[in-house]
Amino acid sequence: MDASIDAITNNIQLALAPVFLLTAVATLINAISGRLARSVDRMREIRQAIDKGLVKDAVLLRHMNKEANEAKIRGRLCTAAIFFDVLSGVFISLTVLELFFFQAGAVRSLQTTYVIWTFVLGLIFFMTSLSIVLTEVVYAYRSAGWNNPKLDL
Repeated sequence: MDASIDAITNNIQLALAPVFLLTAVATLINAISGRLARSVDRMREIRQAIDKGLVKDAVLLRHMNKEANEAKIRGRLCTAAIFFDVLSGVFISLTVLELFFFQAGAVRSLQTTYVIWTFVLGLIFFMTSLSIVLTEVVYAYRSAGWNNPKLDL
């Protein structure tokens, strides 16, 4: 009886480990989406002010154009991070499916090769996404308007 309990426990652990990673993937997608939304909103706000002619000062106009371009770059970084995060989720989901089918005995050929490769690729894509997020955060900090020109009203 102990052997079957150990086997059941092992199967549960095997199935749940990648699911926890999927939770991390979903949480990261949510966080990046929030950053992307703020970046896009800021870019739209700046472009509307410029297009409506609300900015007359040349120095401020130059600064706002630069800030809009920086927001565009941040948006591209966020989009790339989301892409790799979703790709990670797909590969980790494939790992879960493979483990399920292999444990059910449906497929036996090349069992370990597929599981290893899908899981490793999922982790690599997740790490790529994290690296891009770090790049975006550093870029956002460096491009923050610490010395913005002030508009005299």
